[in-house]
Amino acid sequence: MHQITRGQWNGYETLILHSETLEATLLPGLGCNVIRLWDKVAEREVLRTPAESDLDYYMTKPYHFGIPMLMPPGRIRRGKFSYAGVDYQFDQNTANDNHIHGLHRLQAWTVASEEAQEDRCSVTCTLSTAQDENWSRQYPTPLELSMTLELSHGKLTQKLSIKNVGEKPAPFGFGTHTWLLIDGEPQRWSLKVPVTGIYELDEELIMTGRTEPLGELDALNQGMNLKGTDFDTVFSIGEHKPEAWLTRDDGYQIRYAGNQPFFKHWVLYTRGEADEIICIEPYTWLPDAPNLPFDQETTGLIELEPNQPVELVLDLDIVNP
Repeated sequence: MHQITRGQWNGYETLILHSETLEATLLPGLGCNVIRLWDKVAEREVLRTPAESDLDYYMTKPYHFGIPMLMPPGRIRRGKFSYAGVDYQFDQNTANDNHIHGLHRLQAWTVASEEAQEDRCSVTCTLSTAQDENWSRQYPTPLELSMTLELSHGKLTQKLSIKNVGEKPAPFGFGTHTWLLIDGEPQRWSLKVPVTGIYELDEELIMTGRTEPLGELDALNQGMNLKGTDFDTVFSIGEHKPEAWLTRDDGYQIRYAGNQPFFKHWVLYTRGEADEIICIEPYTWLPDAPNLPFDQETTGLIELEPNQPVELVLDLDIVNP
Protein backbone atom coordinates (compact mmCIF):
# COMPACT_ATOMS: atom_id res chain seq x y z
CA MET A 1 0.00 0.00 0.00
CA HIS A 2 1.33 3.41 -0.96
CA GLN A 3 0.83 6.22 1.54
CA ILE A 4 1.64 9.84 2.35
CA THR A 5 2.87 11.01 5.74
CA ARG A 6 4.02 14.36 7.11
CA GLY A 7 7.29 15.49 8.60
CA GLN A 8 9.32 18.62 9.33
CA TRP A 9 12.50 20.19 8.00
CA ASN A 10 13.65 23.23 9.98
CA GLY A 11 10.05 23.99 10.94
CA TYR A 12 8.75 23.65 7.36
CA GLU A 13 6.24 20.89 6.67
CA THR A 14 7.32 18.06 4.43
CA LEU A 15 5.17 15.49 2.66
CA ILE A 16 6.69 12.02 2.42
CA LEU A 17 5.49 9.68 -0.31
CA HIS A 18 5.97 5.98 0.50
CA SER A 19 6.06 2.86 -1.63
CA GLU A 20 7.37 -0.56 -0.71
CA THR A 21 10.79 0.37 -2.12
CA LEU A 22 11.17 4.18 -1.96
CA GLU A 23 10.45 7.23 0.19
CA ALA A 24 10.35 10.66 -1.48
CA THR A 25 10.31 13.83 0.66
CA LEU A 26 8.78 17.00 -0.79
CA LEU A 27 9.28 20.48 0.71
CA PRO A 28 6.36 22.57 -0.63
CA GLY A 29 7.07 25.62 1.53
CA LEU A 30 10.57 26.24 0.14
CA GLY A 31 10.47 25.83 -3.61
CA CYS A 32 8.54 22.55 -3.85
CA ASN A 33 11.90 20.76 -3.96
CA VAL A 34 12.24 16.98 -3.62
CA ILE A 35 14.90 17.10 -0.89
CA ARG A 36 15.26 13.37 -0.24
CA LEU A 37 14.85 10.04 -2.00
CA TRP A 38 15.53 7.04 0.21
CA ASP A 39 15.97 3.61 -1.36
CA LYS A 40 14.60 1.13 1.18
CA VAL A 41 15.91 -1.90 -0.69
CA ALA A 42 19.51 -0.73 -1.11
CA GLU A 43 19.37 1.30 2.13
CA ARG A 44 20.97 4.33 0.51
CA GLU A 45 20.31 7.98 -0.14
CA VAL A 46 19.74 8.54 -3.85
CA LEU A 47 20.00 12.35 -3.73
CA ARG A 48 22.18 14.94 -2.04
CA THR A 49 19.92 15.75 0.91
CA PRO A 50 20.14 18.95 3.01
CA ALA A 51 20.78 18.42 6.71
CA GLU A 52 18.99 20.58 9.27
CA SER A 53 22.25 22.48 9.69
CA ASP A 54 22.23 23.36 5.96
CA LEU A 55 19.34 25.81 6.30
CA ASP A 56 21.37 28.98 5.67
CA TYR A 57 23.05 27.43 2.63
CA TYR A 58 19.73 26.11 1.33
CA MET A 59 18.14 29.55 1.64
CA THR A 60 20.98 30.98 -0.48
CA LYS A 61 21.29 28.19 -3.06
CA PRO A 62 18.31 25.81 -2.89
CA TYR A 63 19.29 24.37 -6.25
CA HIS A 64 22.28 22.64 -4.61
CA PHE A 65 20.17 19.87 -3.10
CA GLY A 66 17.68 17.23 -4.18
CA ILE A 67 15.73 17.77 -7.40
CA PRO A 68 15.31 21.55 -7.68
CA MET A 69 13.26 22.95 -10.53
CA LEU A 70 14.91 25.64 -12.66
CA MET A 71 12.62 28.10 -14.45
CA PRO A 72 14.44 28.80 -16.69
CA PRO A 73 17.72 26.88 -16.39
CA GLY A 74 21.20 28.20 -17.12
CA ARG A 75 22.56 31.66 -17.86
CA ILE A 76 20.93 34.59 -19.65
CA ARG A 77 23.21 37.32 -20.98
CA ARG A 78 22.76 40.41 -18.81
CA GLY A 79 19.49 38.78 -17.71
CA LYS A 80 17.71 40.56 -20.54
CA PHE A 81 15.60 39.64 -23.56
CA SER A 82 12.41 40.63 -25.40
CA TYR A 83 9.65 38.39 -26.68
CA ALA A 84 6.35 39.15 -28.44
CA GLY A 85 6.75 42.84 -27.65
CA VAL A 86 7.34 42.25 -23.91
CA ASP A 87 10.64 43.14 -22.23
CA TYR A 88 12.04 40.77 -19.61
CA GLN A 89 14.79 41.79 -17.18
CA PHE A 90 15.97 39.11 -14.77
CA ASP A 91 18.19 39.87 -11.79
CA GLN A 92 21.89 39.97 -12.67
CA ASN A 93 22.97 37.45 -10.08
CA THR A 94 26.18 35.92 -11.44
CA ALA A 95 29.49 36.89 -13.01
CA ASN A 96 29.59 39.53 -15.78
CA ASP A 97 26.18 40.85 -14.71
CA ASN A 98 24.44 37.83 -16.19
CA HIS A 99 21.54 35.84 -14.75
CA ILE A 100 21.64 32.18 -13.73
CA HIS A 101 19.06 29.49 -12.96
CA GLY A 102 15.80 31.35 -13.12
CA LEU A 103 13.13 32.87 -10.94
CA HIS A 104 12.02 29.80 -9.03
CA ARG A 105 13.88 29.55 -5.73
CA LEU A 106 12.14 29.54 -2.33
CA GLN A 107 8.51 30.22 -3.22
CA ALA A 108 5.88 28.63 -1.02
CA TRP A 109 3.67 26.36 -3.12
CA THR A 110 0.10 25.48 -2.10
CA VAL A 111 -0.69 21.81 -1.53
CA ALA A 112 -3.80 21.42 -3.67
CA SER A 113 -4.47 17.69 -3.41
CA GLU A 114 -3.15 14.37 -2.12
CA GLU A 115 -4.06 10.86 -3.21
CA ALA A 116 -2.95 7.42 -2.05
CA GLN A 117 -3.94 4.18 -3.76
CA GLU A 118 -2.76 0.59 -3.68
CA ASP A 119 -0.22 1.04 -6.48
CA ARG A 120 0.65 4.76 -6.30
CA CYS A 121 0.45 7.97 -4.32
CA SER A 122 0.69 11.59 -5.41
CA VAL A 123 0.75 15.19 -4.23
CA THR A 124 -0.18 18.19 -6.40
CA CYS A 125 1.07 21.68 -5.54
CA THR A 126 0.29 24.98 -7.25
CA LEU A 127 1.88 28.39 -7.64
CA SER A 128 0.57 31.57 -9.25
CA THR A 129 3.43 33.80 -10.38
CA ALA A 130 1.17 36.86 -10.31
CA GLN A 131 1.14 36.52 -6.51
CA ASP A 132 4.95 36.67 -6.38
CA GLU A 133 6.07 40.30 -6.72
CA ASN A 134 9.72 39.34 -7.22
CA TRP A 135 8.81 36.96 -10.06
CA SER A 136 6.38 39.41 -11.70
CA ARG A 137 8.95 42.20 -11.60
CA GLN A 138 11.28 40.11 -13.75
CA TYR A 139 8.81 38.08 -15.83
CA PRO A 140 5.65 40.17 -16.31
CA THR A 141 3.58 37.49 -18.09
CA PRO A 142 1.48 35.72 -15.41
CA LEU A 143 1.75 31.94 -15.23
CA GLU A 144 -0.21 29.31 -13.32
CA LEU A 145 2.03 26.41 -12.32
CA SER A 146 0.95 22.99 -11.11
CA MET A 147 3.40 20.26 -10.09
CA THR A 148 2.30 16.70 -9.39
CA LEU A 149 4.78 14.39 -7.69
CA GLU A 150 3.80 10.74 -8.05
CA LEU A 151 5.45 7.67 -6.57
CA SER A 152 4.60 4.24 -7.97
CA HIS A 153 6.73 1.37 -6.67
CA GLY A 154 10.28 2.23 -7.85
CA LYS A 155 9.36 5.17 -10.09
CA LEU A 156 9.17 8.84 -9.09
CA THR A 157 7.40 11.09 -11.63
CA GLN A 158 7.26 14.87 -11.76
CA LYS A 159 4.57 16.45 -13.92
CA LEU A 160 4.78 20.21 -14.32
CA SER A 161 1.88 21.99 -16.00
CA ILE A 162 2.45 25.58 -17.13
CA LYS A 163 -0.43 27.81 -18.18
CA ASN A 164 -0.01 31.34 -19.56
CA VAL A 165 -2.90 33.39 -18.19
CA GLY A 166 -1.70 36.60 -19.84
CA GLU A 167 -2.71 38.03 -23.20
CA LYS A 168 0.46 37.51 -25.25
CA PRO A 169 2.65 34.49 -26.05
CA ALA A 170 5.48 34.03 -23.56
CA PRO A 171 8.83 32.17 -23.68
CA PHE A 172 9.47 29.35 -21.24
CA GLY A 173 12.36 27.09 -20.37
CA PHE A 174 12.58 24.41 -17.70
CA GLY A 175 15.16 22.07 -16.27
CA THR A 176 16.19 20.31 -13.09
CA HIS A 177 19.52 20.24 -11.26
CA THR A 178 19.27 16.67 -9.98
CA TRP A 179 22.00 15.75 -7.47
CA LEU A 180 22.53 11.99 -7.71
CA LEU A 181 24.95 10.41 -5.25
CA ILE A 182 27.74 8.10 -6.37
CA ASP A 183 28.94 7.50 -2.80
CA GLY A 184 32.59 8.44 -3.25
CA GLU A 185 33.00 5.47 -5.60
CA PRO A 186 33.04 6.93 -9.13
CA GLN A 187 34.96 3.90 -10.42
CA ARG A 188 31.88 1.73 -9.72
CA TRP A 189 29.51 3.88 -11.77
CA SER A 190 29.02 4.38 -15.49
CA LEU A 191 26.74 6.83 -17.27
CA LYS A 192 24.98 6.31 -20.57
CA VAL A 193 23.44 9.41 -22.15
CA PRO A 194 22.60 9.50 -25.87
CA VAL A 195 24.13 12.80 -27.08
CA THR A 196 25.30 14.18 -30.42
CA GLY A 197 27.49 17.18 -29.59
CA ILE A 198 28.81 19.61 -27.00
CA TYR A 199 27.49 23.17 -26.99
CA GLU A 200 30.21 25.77 -27.35
CA LEU A 201 30.49 28.37 -24.57
CA ASP A 202 31.99 31.83 -24.83
CA GLU A 203 34.29 33.48 -22.28
CA GLU A 204 31.27 34.26 -20.07
CA LEU A 205 30.13 30.60 -20.05
CA ILE A 206 27.10 31.48 -22.18
CA MET A 207 25.95 29.56 -25.23
CA THR A 208 27.03 30.57 -28.68
CA GLY A 209 24.49 28.08 -30.02
CA ARG A 210 27.15 26.21 -31.99
CA THR A 211 28.09 22.61 -31.26
CA GLU A 212 31.46 20.91 -31.11
CA PRO A 213 32.33 17.23 -31.70
CA LEU A 214 32.01 14.87 -28.75
CA GLY A 215 35.54 13.53 -29.09
CA GLU A 216 36.32 11.12 -26.25
CA LEU A 217 32.95 11.97 -24.66
CA ASP A 218 31.31 9.92 -27.41
CA ALA A 219 31.76 7.13 -24.85
CA LEU A 220 28.64 8.50 -23.14
CA ASN A 221 26.59 6.94 -25.94
CA GLN A 222 27.73 3.45 -24.95
CA GLY A 223 28.31 3.97 -21.24
CA MET A 224 31.22 5.90 -19.71
CA ASN A 225 32.90 5.08 -16.41
CA LEU A 226 32.83 8.14 -14.13
CA LYS A 227 36.29 7.72 -12.58
CA GLY A 228 38.40 10.75 -13.47
CA THR A 229 35.58 12.63 -15.21
CA ASP A 230 35.05 16.34 -14.61
CA PHE A 231 31.81 17.68 -16.11
CA ASP A 232 30.31 21.12 -16.38
CA THR A 233 29.10 20.49 -19.90
CA VAL A 234 26.00 21.14 -22.02
CA PHE A 235 25.11 18.46 -24.57
CA SER A 236 22.69 18.25 -27.47
CA ILE A 237 20.37 15.24 -27.67
CA GLY A 238 19.78 15.43 -31.40
CA GLU A 239 17.12 12.94 -32.48
CA HIS A 240 17.74 10.64 -29.52
CA LYS A 241 15.20 9.92 -26.82
CA PRO A 242 15.90 12.05 -23.70
CA GLU A 243 16.85 9.16 -21.42
CA ALA A 244 19.93 8.66 -19.22
CA TRP A 245 21.11 5.54 -17.37
CA LEU A 246 23.40 5.65 -14.32
CA THR A 247 24.61 2.12 -13.55
CA ARG A 248 26.69 0.68 -10.70
CA ASP A 249 28.92 -2.32 -11.28
CA ASP A 250 26.57 -4.63 -9.33
CA GLY A 251 23.66 -3.89 -11.67
CA TYR A 252 22.00 -1.17 -9.58
CA GLN A 253 20.53 1.38 -12.02
CA ILE A 254 18.93 4.81 -12.07
CA ARG A 255 16.99 5.78 -15.19
CA TYR A 256 16.15 9.45 -15.78
CA ALA A 257 13.95 10.43 -18.71
CA GLY A 258 11.89 13.36 -19.98
CA ASN A 259 8.94 13.58 -22.33
CA GLN A 260 9.31 14.40 -25.99
CA PRO A 261 9.40 16.73 -27.84
CA PHE A 262 10.24 19.08 -24.99
CA PHE A 263 13.52 17.90 -23.45
CA LYS A 264 16.27 18.59 -25.99
CA HIS A 265 19.45 19.14 -23.97
CA TRP A 266 21.44 17.55 -21.13
CA VAL A 267 23.81 19.21 -18.68
CA LEU A 268 26.27 17.05 -16.74
CA TYR A 269 27.97 18.48 -13.65
CA THR A 270 30.32 16.84 -11.15
CA ARG A 271 31.53 19.86 -9.11
CA GLY A 272 35.16 19.11 -9.89
CA GLU A 273 36.42 15.61 -10.49
CA ALA A 274 33.61 13.09 -9.97
CA ASP A 275 33.52 11.80 -6.41
CA GLU A 276 30.33 12.17 -4.37
CA ILE A 277 27.85 13.39 -6.98
CA ILE A 278 26.87 13.50 -10.61
CA CYS A 279 24.22 16.05 -11.56
CA ILE A 280 22.20 14.82 -14.53
CA GLU A 281 20.19 17.81 -15.71
CA PRO A 282 17.50 17.58 -18.39
CA TYR A 283 16.77 20.97 -20.01
CA THR A 284 13.99 21.98 -22.37
CA TRP A 285 15.71 25.11 -23.59
CA LEU A 286 19.27 26.01 -24.35
CA PRO A 287 20.49 28.61 -21.82
CA ASP A 288 20.05 32.15 -23.17
CA ALA A 289 17.60 30.74 -25.71
CA PRO A 290 15.65 33.99 -26.34
CA ASN A 291 18.87 35.76 -27.35
CA LEU A 292 20.27 33.07 -29.63
CA PRO A 293 19.99 33.48 -33.42
CA PHE A 294 18.31 30.09 -33.92
CA ASP A 295 14.75 28.85 -34.24
CA GLN A 296 12.75 27.31 -31.40
CA GLU A 297 13.23 23.81 -32.77
CA THR A 298 16.97 24.25 -32.17
CA THR A 299 16.96 26.16 -28.88
CA GLY A 300 14.03 24.29 -27.33
CA LEU A 301 12.32 27.53 -26.28
CA ILE A 302 8.69 26.71 -25.51
CA GLU A 303 6.20 29.32 -26.65
CA LEU A 304 3.35 29.48 -24.17
CA GLU A 305 0.19 30.55 -25.97
CA PRO A 306 -2.44 32.15 -23.72
CA ASN A 307 -4.62 29.57 -21.95
CA GLN A 308 -2.98 26.57 -23.64
CA PRO A 309 -1.23 24.53 -20.90
CA VAL A 310 1.99 22.65 -21.55
CA GLU A 311 2.88 19.56 -19.50
CA LEU A 312 6.47 18.52 -18.86
CA VAL A 313 7.13 15.06 -17.42
CA LEU A 314 10.25 13.58 -15.82
CA ASP A 315 10.59 9.96 -14.65
CA LEU A 316 13.24 8.79 -12.20
CA ASP A 317 13.33 4.97 -11.94
CA ILE A 318 15.35 3.02 -9.40
CA VAL A 319 16.15 -0.53 -10.57
CA ASN A 320 17.61 -2.78 -7.89
CA PRO A 321 19.57 -5.84 -9.09
